[in-house]
Amino acid sequence: MTEASFANLLLPHIADMAPYTPIAPFEVLSRQLGRAPEEIVKLDANENPYGPHPAVRAALAAYPFPHIYPDPEQGELRAALAEYVGVPAANIFPGHGADELIDLLCRVFLGPGDAIINCPPTFGMYEFDAGLAGARVINMPRRADFSVDVEAVERVVSECGSVGVSECGSAGVWECESSSATPIHPSSHTPILPHPHTPKLLFLTSPNNPDGALLARDDLRRLLDLPVIVVLDEAYIEFAGLDRSVARWVLERDNLIVLRTFSKWAGIAGLRLGYGIFPDWLMPTLWRAKQPYNVNVAATVAGLTSLAHRAEIQTTVDALIVERERLFGELAKFPFLRPYLSRANFILCRVIGRDARALKEALADRGILVRHYAKPGLENCIRVSAGRPEQTDALLAALGEV
Repeated sequence: MTEASFANLLLPHIADMAPYTPIAPFEVLSRQLGRAPEEIVKLDANENPYGPHPAVRAALAAYPFPHIYPDPEQGELRAALAEYVGVPAANIFPGHGADELIDLLCRVFLGPGDAIINCPPTFGMYEFDAGLAGARVINMPRRADFSVDVEAVERVVSECGSVGVSECGSAGVWECESSSATPIHPSSHTPILPHPHTPKLLFLTSPNNPDGALLARDDLRRLLDLPVIVVLDEAYIEFAGLDRSVARWVLERDNLIVLRTFSKWAGIAGLRLGYGIFPDWLMPTLWRAKQPYNVNVAATVAGLTSLAHRAEIQTTVDALIVERERLFGELAKFPFLRPYLSRANFILCRVIGRDARALKEALADRGILVRHYAKPGLENCIRVSAGRPEQTDALLAALGEV
């Protein structure tokens, strides 16, 4: 067989997928920019610049059993998380980052022809993992203020069998249209049939990435009344305040799942540790479907140690909240930036009167990295992570120069 013949064995929807674009790590950035890692001000990936608690580094160095497989049920970690979150350990399911849990949910709920509802602009992994499962993505764009268009979501759930949806691109992404409209493929202008299946999963983020706004609780209640599984990603909730979490609602709502992570607040993004709070009925399926040793011992040790020292880690979370507020006020002083209020550890800015990509590149030339966006709803935008005070100072000085 030829190379082309072997390639024909690939699943078509995988072969045609667009890859997810990750943020480059320090060692790659160092080579690209010709700067030592310590000279780079990295404000493009919402990482915690303070890193892990010193006790985490010590615990990792002292751990005696890296040659032994980890506990497949993560019993000690789940018990510690139960105390932290305030829900029973029986409802907690750790993962190799929250990304693994998004992928696992797509694998147990979705197959070719199934559908999710996505509310862009938002985190890109929901659409990516649904595409891996061969599912359709029904995009319900957010309003201009980045709030969820609840009425539109309600309409598409209730009328999905008859409402027009048009396929957008080759990855199975659909945009909802009026029920009276004829769905048209944007590239060929050939009418296609409306999507016949009711969506199974609705993915939401609170605070949302990239704008940092919280989902209103009244909106969440309305969405939970729909016959879909609502997956609420609370990756940044520690920066909004744990009192804004709805993790405990899972105990009363059979169609609510809440995802959380250690990446942001605990400063261990590189170790990949997340967890979800799931309703009772779903837990047996997750245990059957997961990889047996999905959470490695290093992540487990780091998670347990972070939870044991969370009071001290809170001081760095508080510092980043202070810096976020300072960053918002200072960015608003530049006439070419329009920052949005955020409850996360970053600030989204609309760039006015100049090109956002050129601004990003000019900052990169000075060793300062920010995220650039040119997606629908995020035209000509940059996103800036909250950093240490000296990193904010460097950013502001560079903005004054460019």
